[in-house]
Amino acid sequence: MPDAKVITVSDGVVDGVREDRSGAALAARLLEAGFDVVDRLVTPDGAGEVAAALRSATAGFAGLVVTTGGTGFGPRDLTPEGTALVLERPAPGLAEAMRLVNPLGRLSRGLAGTVGHALVLNTPGSTSGSVECLDAVLDVVPHALDLMAGGRPH
Repeated sequence: MPDAKVITVSDGVVDGVREDRSGAALAARLLEAGFDVVDRLVTPDGAGEVAAALRSATAGFAGLVVTTGGTGFGPRDLTPEGTALVLERPAPGLAEAMRLVNPLGRLSRGLAGTVGHALVLNTPGSTSGSVECLDAVLDVVPHALDLMAGGRPH
């Protein structure tokens, strides 16, 4: 069973004025798909904050790290910028596949890629959008994690 972590990027959740619905929905979907959700984190919006949360979450971790929130056009939507500071190898095919699931996906600036042995996926902050984006790539994630751990290509 692969390990996963969920990071919610939201000033409102950090401040206690918004419920973390998308983080909960992602964790539930990952559990349903057979992942062991070993951590759920919350960080404020902002490139530096997201980069710090990703560095912490990926340090010594082999598995999937999914972020939710901060991928749009709002002034504090800086998850892709923070993610770009941390990614070692981009995985544009995964990000493109996530954007294609819904017409609103064209407004997502989310990234995907690797940090060490962790695969990072940025998803939108909406509950349905985050799960839709995850579902768009979930079928290939176990294979990607296996390859990252030294497995052989099929």
